[in-house]
Amino acid sequence: MELLIVGTLEGQIGAASKIALAQGGHVSLADDIEPAMDILRSGKAIELVMIDVKLDVYKFIQQLENERINVLVVACGVANDTSLAVKAIKAGAKEYIPLPPDAELIGAVLAAATRENHALIYGDKKTEAVLKMAKQVAPSEANILLTGESGTGKEIFSRFIHDNSKRANKKFVAVNCAAIPETLLESELFGYEKGAFTGAVARRIGKFEEASDGTLLLDEISEMDIKIQSKLLRAIQEKEIDRIGGKAPIKVNTRIIATSNRNLAEAVKNGTFRQDLYYRLNVVNINIPPLRERSGDIKVLAKHFAKKYSELNEIPLKPLSTAAEAKLENYLWPGNVRELENTMHRAVLMSIGDEIDENAIILNDPDSVINKPEVGEVMSGGEFIGRTVANVERDLIIDTLKHTLGNRTTAANILGISIRTLRNKLKQYEEEGFSVPAGK
Repeated sequence: MELLIVGTLEGQIGAASKIALAQGGHVSLADDIEPAMDILRSGKAIELVMIDVKLDVYKFIQQLENERINVLVVACGVANDTSLAVKAIKAGAKEYIPLPPDAELIGAVLAAATRENHALIYGDKKTEAVLKMAKQVAPSEANILLTGESGTGKEIFSRFIHDNSKRANKKFVAVNCAAIPETLLESELFGYEKGAFTGAVARRIGKFEEASDGTLLLDEISEMDIKIQSKLLRAIQEKEIDRIGGKAPIKVNTRIIATSNRNLAEAVKNGTFRQDLYYRLNVVNINIPPLRERSGDIKVLAKHFAKKYSELNEIPLKPLSTAAEAKLENYLWPGNVRELENTMHRAVLMSIGDEIDENAIILNDPDSVINKPEVGEVMSGGEFIGRTVANVERDLIIDTLKHTLGNRTTAANILGISIRTLRNKLKQYEEEGFSVPAGK
């Protein structure tokens, strides 16, 4: 655990540092926000920041967000600083620790920060098989490509691979390629020198360099612009990167795990993804099935999320009723595990009585409820007879898009086609005069 203490902490820095060191942490010190930012920009593997509540916690957290530095922040102050404690929590601090520091409390916070929220909960044989494969290849140095629909838990599986690798005691760094604008992604990955461009007020170590000797997760890599793909390919092949504005290449030893919710082989054919980069990343491909194909996970995950959000909201834990379980299992979960988590959070808050019943399970898309045939009923394909394949395909695509409330990416995943193919089909249908659901 790498700990950064920011501020004077009312003269309690020495005591806090000793407790952190006794808990197995490594401590860095900064007397104010700017020196703290310099340490964080340097790429040092800081996992937890303890900041003096008398400093501008809001400004500090805003700077972290603006520079996309992900680190857990807790505020510290003397016990009677109630108003400042509330202000710090509202600003985004995860916890408030009163001073003088309590060894047991700091130990609990450090343990929670180390553990974070990366539990891999499952109950289905398909998930077990995926984990078995992941654990088998984790100790290797091979780059790994994780594929699967949005919300299936690709980042959780990525952390599982890292935690079971030879790099487990090194840093795991995640970059969401879809969330960062194309103009910023290069500097985010490779870093920059002071003065390299307008706004580069200090040197910033990029994620590639920050993850050296550890693991770099490139989440949703299919969204990466092809110009940056070429620089990424060089970094992987040559094991060196160039900071923007830098004068010499920098050697790195970074293992790559990439994820995609799209068909990258199709993207290669369409010219939106480099074939050579695809081969470099796809040394091992692990596909994570959607939640609707691993139904054994649904009940286990639902109970896990019910416990998590009961504790978070300080609500007594309630069991799931039989009818609630059936309702969860008879739903297709187009949003996968992420949707299930949101549903259970809502159910914990909405439930009345001694258990979580089916009325508290509010589903996002009623059209995704599985309508099981009655006993003796036969499913027929007669409705397709006399229609052309093109007409059936059009209706299937438009109906799927309605089912996803216009979300093109989710629809493409369900249909098993690329987003580009889907968009081309929809453009064709609009030109032919058919009504197409508004896009997201």
